[in-house]
Amino acid sequence: QVQLLESGGGSVQAGGSLRLSCVVSGYTRIASAVAWFRQGPGKEREGVAAIYTGGGSTYYADSVKGRFTLSQDNAKTTFFLQMNDLKPEDTAMYYCAADFTGWVRPLYSDEYNYWGQGTQVTVSS
Repeated sequence: QVQLLESGGGSVQAGGSLRLSCVVSGYTRIASAVAWFRQGPGKEREGVAAIYTGGGSTYYADSVKGRFTLSQDNAKTTFFLQMNDLKPEDTAMYYCAADFTGWVRPLYSDEYNYWGQGTQVTVSS
């Protein structure tokens, strides 16, 4: 059974940093792609960052480019979202998602079949 476990959320002031982690387990092979999505109060779910695990290519929403960095460990089972210069508009529940099919549109939530429970990020001004 595939499990995605997020951690690292919390409350910070604007300008601060957080690092989210996502551990992917329970599948017989490595995920093809892993992404972070977020959903703020009254907002639609938004793709934040994604990585193709094979080559390490990364993709970012325009709203987080230059501030967020997605990386993976050598085993390609733990994925880190480093979030710097956080802004109040980054406040949201952050979800990790994984794909094992081989190709997805990286920041489209409909492409991913496996999701974590989410971790809350709150940024105060």
